[in-house]
Amino acid sequence: MSVAGGGTRPESGDGWRRLDPRTVLVAALVMAGIAVGAGVPAFIGLVGGRPVWQAFTWVFTGAVLLIVGGAALDYVRWRRTRYRIGAERAELHTGLLLVKRRSLARERIRSVDLTANVLLRVLGLVEVRIGTGEHTGGGESTLELDPVTREEGERLRRELLDRGTATAGPGPHREGELAVLDPAWIRYAPVSFVAPALGGAAAGGLMQVSEWFGAQGKLIGWVRDRFQDTPVVWIVVALVAGACAAGVVGALGLWVEMWWNYRLEREAGGTLRVRRGLFTTRSVSIEERRLRGVELVEPLGVRTLGAARVDAVATGLAAGEDSAHADHKTLLPAAPRATAEGVAASVLREPAAPTGTARLTPHPSAARTRRLRWALGAALLPVVVLTVLGVLVSDVLLYVAGGCAVVLLPVAALLALDAYRSLGHGISGGYLVARSGTVRRTTVALQRGGVIGWTVKQSVFQRRAGLVTLTATTAAGDGAYSVYDAAESEGLGFADAAVPGLLAPFLERAE
Repeated sequence: MSVAGGGTRPESGDGWRRLDPRTVLVAALVMAGIAVGAGVPAFIGLVGGRPVWQAFTWVFTGAVLLIVGGAALDYVRWRRTRYRIGAERAELHTGLLLVKRRSLARERIRSVDLTANVLLRVLGLVEVRIGTGEHTGGGESTLELDPVTREEGERLRRELLDRGTATAGPGPHREGELAVLDPAWIRYAPVSFVAPALGGAAAGGLMQVSEWFGAQGKLIGWVRDRFQDTPVVWIVVALVAGACAAGVVGALGLWVEMWWNYRLEREAGGTLRVRRGLFTTRSVSIEERRLRGVELVEPLGVRTLGAARVDAVATGLAAGEDSAHADHKTLLPAAPRATAEGVAASVLREPAAPTGTARLTPHPSAARTRRLRWALGAALLPVVVLTVLGVLVSDVLLYVAGGCAVVLLPVAALLALDAYRSLGHGISGGYLVARSGTVRRTTVALQRGGVIGWTVKQSVFQRRAGLVTLTATTAAGDGAYSVYDAAESEGLGFADAAVPGLLAPFLERAE
């Protein structure tokens, strides 16, 4: 709830607490970094037409105003912010002109995540994010305490997630450490889709920085001189190789930052806790009572090396989570497939992971035909466009179209066949299992009791081919998991067997 105006401020008594006052120092240091980053290119730009002392005075004055202003605003925020953890509710009051009073019922709190960047770690502080897992817009389902001491953050996490439940007995899935970082897993970082993206970003960043310093022309000239007598094709190959090398280095660095000191533990009371991070440490907690399954994610590059990632399918981690917290559902980074299966089994408290033991039903050959048609159509589109332009504009484009056809059509066919082989669905104990995808293959094991509805889709082309797409609706994870292009009768029978009685009133059974 938000109230305009000054309003009545909570006092320090009655359990109300302040954030840590060192937040002002953190804000000043952050603004100082921004001032340096913006001031250096501004100073270089001003020196060209003004005396050095005048350019320095202007930049220094602007930096001081930025630092003082940022620290003053954060001081006001600190003065006007209080929080309280009561027996029934967690409350946060903040704001100056617009006072926000937000309150979460403790029984609806699903996550208490701790994050600390380098500055916060040096000062012994953390940012606490308390959430209900609901997505109401505007962040009304979360309370963010930024920052508090590390001890206070741990106290809040234990207090808010303590449900008083009985702990698990001894056995293969007892409490304690479930997985710990193996440095050898870093070999999967260069084959992820992050590497080429970082390579392109590095090339673009180099051009931007050179423009700031007025050296972009010199950079282009230096590259042109290096390849003065080299054919264009080899120039392109060399530049792409350089960008890929930079992307690999960046991917390795990002992996180390994200997953260093990784540890997956089961705590007393039935809470899964993931801790990781080199410079910015993160602690993510997931209650087992809201866990509805797991998902094995196998991007193409990682899958070729026999590895997979494990994500949690849990309520409160639905699609729509902001990008800054989109990786909170990851329980295990890319690791050998056997390790991933073992972690999935431990998380679900099963002797073996359903994603590995379920006998998946293959899909009809009509599903393979559909994927071949889609893939070849997508590959032929640029070939046709280049051919038309070659006829109208230049014969060179005809050679480019031929090269694209030679490369794209076989790749598209191979991906389509792999996508068909990846299709499958089945039932393993209390879980329904569905697998699909090629560039990003996923295998989900979803508790049958967590399915609250089925959506049956059948296009005109599917109807002619006797296929159907079934989507299991759940309150957890992405909210919906699909079985694509299954045989009509077999797929409907699978949905009815997976959750008996849910789809039965809509089925016509043969005598």
